[in-house]
Amino acid sequence: MSEHRRKPPQPQGGGRAAARRAAQQSGRRAAPSRGSAPGPAPDSGAYGQERPAGGRAEARRAAQRGGRRRASDTAAMASGSGHGGRGGGRRTGGGGGEGGRGRGRGAGNPGKKRLIDYPRSGKIGWRRFVPSWKQVLTTCIGFMALLVGAAGLALAYVDIPDVQKASQLQKNVYYWSNGKPMVVAGGGELNRQIVPIDSIPKTMQNAVISAENASFYQDSGVDPMGIARAIFNMAKGGETQSGSTITQQYVKNTYLDQSQTLKRKVTELFISVKVGIQVKKDTILAGYLNTAYYGRGAYGIQAASRAYYGKDCDKLTPSESAFMAALLNGPNLYDPYITTETKGANLKRAENRWKWTLDREVEVGRMTKAERDQIKEFPMPRKPKKAMDLRGQKGYLVDLANNYITANTNITDAKLKMGGYEIHTTFDEKKVNELAESVDKVTKEHIRPDQREVDKYIQFGGASVEPKTGKIVAIYGGKDATQHYTNNADYTGVQVGSTFKPFVLAAAMTDGVRDPHNPQRRTRVSPNSIYNGDNKLKLLNYDGTVWHDKDGKEWHQANDGNEDRGKITLRTAMQFSVNTPFIQLGMDVGRDKVKEAAIAAGLRDDQSMAKTTPTFSLGTSAPSAIRLAGAYATFAASGQQSDPYSVESIEKDGKTEYKHTDKPKTGFSAAVADNVTDVLKTVIEKGTGTAAKLPDGREAAGKTGTTDDNKSAWFAGYTKQLATTIGMWRVDDQAKQQQFLKMYGVGGEKKVHGASFPARIWADYMAQAMKGQKLERFPDPAPIGQTVYGDGMSPSPKPTPSAPTPSSPTPTPSKTVKPSEPASPTPTTTCADWDLACRHNGGTTDGGQTGGRPGGGDTGGTTTSPDPSTGGPGGGDDGGIFGRPAGGTSGGRRD
Repeated sequence: MSEHRRKPPQPQGGGRAAARRAAQQSGRRAAPSRGSAPGPAPDSGAYGQERPAGGRAEARRAAQRGGRRRASDTAAMASGSGHGGRGGGRRTGGGGGEGGRGRGRGAGNPGKKRLIDYPRSGKIGWRRFVPSWKQVLTTCIGFMALLVGAAGLALAYVDIPDVQKASQLQKNVYYWSNGKPMVVAGGGELNRQIVPIDSIPKTMQNAVISAENASFYQDSGVDPMGIARAIFNMAKGGETQSGSTITQQYVKNTYLDQSQTLKRKVTELFISVKVGIQVKKDTILAGYLNTAYYGRGAYGIQAASRAYYGKDCDKLTPSESAFMAALLNGPNLYDPYITTETKGANLKRAENRWKWTLDREVEVGRMTKAERDQIKEFPMPRKPKKAMDLRGQKGYLVDLANNYITANTNITDAKLKMGGYEIHTTFDEKKVNELAESVDKVTKEHIRPDQREVDKYIQFGGASVEPKTGKIVAIYGGKDATQHYTNNADYTGVQVGSTFKPFVLAAAMTDGVRDPHNPQRRTRVSPNSIYNGDNKLKLLNYDGTVWHDKDGKEWHQANDGNEDRGKITLRTAMQFSVNTPFIQLGMDVGRDKVKEAAIAAGLRDDQSMAKTTPTFSLGTSAPSAIRLAGAYATFAASGQQSDPYSVESIEKDGKTEYKHTDKPKTGFSAAVADNVTDVLKTVIEKGTGTAAKLPDGREAAGKTGTTDDNKSAWFAGYTKQLATTIGMWRVDDQAKQQQFLKMYGVGGEKKVHGASFPARIWADYMAQAMKGQKLERFPDPAPIGQTVYGDGMSPSPKPTPSAPTPSSPTPTPSKTVKPSEPASPTPTTTCADWDLACRHNGGTTDGGQTGGRPGGGDTGGTTTSPDPSTGGPGGGDDGGIFGRPAGGTSGGRRD
C-alpha cells in the first residue's frame, strides 16, 4: 500500500472529534456547581489558529491534556453563562456555543415554577435558604389555621368529666345545744364544708376576683398567655407556674387531679373553655372558693373562716376577706403564726398582700376609695387551735348523734359519710364536761389500779335527760373515745338491778294485783301496802301456790346481807331496797304487766327483756344508761313520756333536712308517776340513797341498784328538771373474750353498791348541773290504790278493783307461808352472749342458777334467775337506744 493511501493512526484523545467527545463526557461527569467561575481559556487558541507543531506522540499527549481542560471549561460554561462557548472554536471543542447553553437550560428547567420555591431559586449560597416574607406569612397563617382547627375539633369532642367524688366529700359539723361548733367529723379526709354562693359574702368574692382574676366575669375561662408560660416552663424543665384563671383552678380542683404535667395542663385548658361556656360564673366562683386550700387543714371558705376567725364565712368583714384572699396565694407564706427562718416574715408578707388586695379592689372598681380609707388595721387571725377531734367524750357524742340520724331520718349512713351536714345536737357542753369531771374526780380519789388488782378494768357510764322534752343533754361514754371504743352510755348489756323496782311499783299502782280466785279482778295498790320483807322467802304464784321452775324446784329469794325485815310497807321496802316484797309483788301483778310498765316508762323491748322470769322484777334486764334516764324522766314529768333524742335539726346547703318535733305521750297517770316519785324521795332522804342528797334543800328522787356477785352497781335519780343515771361495772374492754368481773374490794370497799361510787358521782354532777336553776318541787301525790297485804298475810282487805274492772267480792285470804331454807345453790359462771367457750364450759348466758339459790345485792337485781335471761357486755338484738347496734365509736378509728 502506498504511503499516501495509508490512514495514519489517530491520536488517542486528539483531534476535533476526540475533543468534542471528551468535552461532552467530562461535562457530564464533572459539571461544576452552580455559580462557580469559568476556568482559564483553552490552550488550543482562538478559533482558526494553527495547532503547535510537534511529533505525533507529543501531539497526542497534548490533545489529551487539552481535551480534559476543555471538557471542564465547556461543562462550566454550559452550566454558567455560556459566553465562553460562544467564543470557542468548533474544531477545538472549546465551547459548546449555543448548544452548550441550551443543554444548561434543559438540565435546570428554569422555565417551570415549583409549588414551594424552597430552597429559593435565583439565589446562591446561604441566601437560597432564607425564606421570603411571603413564605413566612403563609406559614404563620397556615399554622394558626391548623391550631384553630385542632382546637375546634378538640372542643367538639371533649366532654366535661364527672365531678370527682373526693372534691365533694365534706366534713359534718356538729353543734352544741347553744349553737357553738362542737366538732368537725365524718365525710372525707379533708376539713371541708361546702356552702352556697349566697352564704359567701360579696366582700370575699370581690377580694378574690380582684386579686386572682379581675376579668373573671368577662373572660372565656382561660388565659392563653398564662398557659403558654406554664407549658414553656414545664417543657424546659423549669419551675412550674400557674397563671391560671379562677375557672381553671375550679376545673383542676373539681374535675382533675393536682398533678403538674403537660397532659394535665392541656386537658385543663380544653375543659376550662367548655366549662366557661356552659357553667354559670357564680357556680364556678362558689366551686373555687369551696374547694381551694387555705391552710390550717381547711379546704373551702367555710372551714377556713372557722379556722382563722372562729366564725361562719358569711360574717367575714371586708378586711378579713382581703386576708383570706391572700391565703389563696400560698397559705404557708401568709399565715402570721407559721414561723420561718426570718422572724415575722409571714406577718409582713401577709400585711403587704392584704394592703395590695384592698388597693387592687379599688383599682378594678370592686371597692370605693372611701371604703378602702376606712380599713386601717390588719385583721390578725386567731392563733391556730388543735383540730377539733373525737377524743374524750366528743367521739361518743358524735356516734350517738349519727346513730339517731340514721335510725330516725331519711339520711342514710352512706349519705352521712359524704358529709356536708350541719348537725345541731341537744348536748349541753357545760353539763357534758361536768359529768366527765365528776367521774374523773371519784376515779382519782378511790380507784387505784396500780395498787389494787381489782381496781383494773373499772368502767363507768352515764346519761342526763331533760324530763319535759327527752333531750339528751349529757352522757359519759367512757374514759376516751379514741381508747375505749364502746359507748358506755348506750347499750352495754349491763344489768340494772333494783333500779328496776320503780317499774314494778308503777305496774302495781296502774294495773293492780290479781285476785287469787279470779285473775280478771285486780286491786290497785298503794305505797302503804304490806308485804313480807324477811329473807329467803318461798316464792308464790299470785294464787298462793308455790312457784316451781322448769325443773320442779322452788325459788327462795334472798335480801342483801340476808336481812329479815318482817312485815313492811312497799315504801319502806323501796327505801331499803328489800328484795322479797318486790319479787312477790311482781308475781302478784304479773310479770307481763311489769314489762308493760317498763316499756310505758320508756325502756326498749330489747333482748334483755325477752324472758320475764320472777327475778325480772329485780332488774335482770339491761337497758342503756340513756334509756334508764329517760324512763326515770317519765316519773319526773308526772307520767308524760318523751323518747330520748340527741339531734334537734340537720341542715345542708342552707336547707333544713330534718327538724325534731316533740311527740310526748302518756306513760302513766299523774297519780301513779307522782306516787312513785314520792316513794323514791324517801330513798334519798332516809334510805339507801342518802349519799345522793343535793344541796340547798333541792328535792330529788332516786334508786340504788346492785346486782348479784357484785358485777354492776347503779344510781338513777332525778329532779324536776333533770334525770341522770350512773352505772359502774368491771370488764376488760381489750380482752378477746369479754365477761363481767366481780367488784368485791374495788376502791377499798368490801362490796360496791349503787349507794357508793355511783351515788357520789350522781350527787357531785347534779349539784353542778342544777346550780343556779330554780328550786322546783315535785307535785304532791294524789291518793292512790288500796292497802294490800301480800304473800297471804292477814288481815287481807276487801279488794277494790281498779277502773274499769267492776267490783268483786272479798277474796279468800291466801295461805300464810313460813320461810324455808333454800336448796343448796349450784354455782355458775356469768358469760357474755358471744362467749361460746365460757358457755360450753358450763356457764349460763346470764349467770342464771338453779332454784333455791338466793339472789343478792341491795336491790336484788341479780344476774341470777330461775330461768336464765340474756346478759353480757355489748349484747342485745337491736343494740343502741336508737335502734342501731351498739358497740361504740366506729370500730375505734378516730379522724
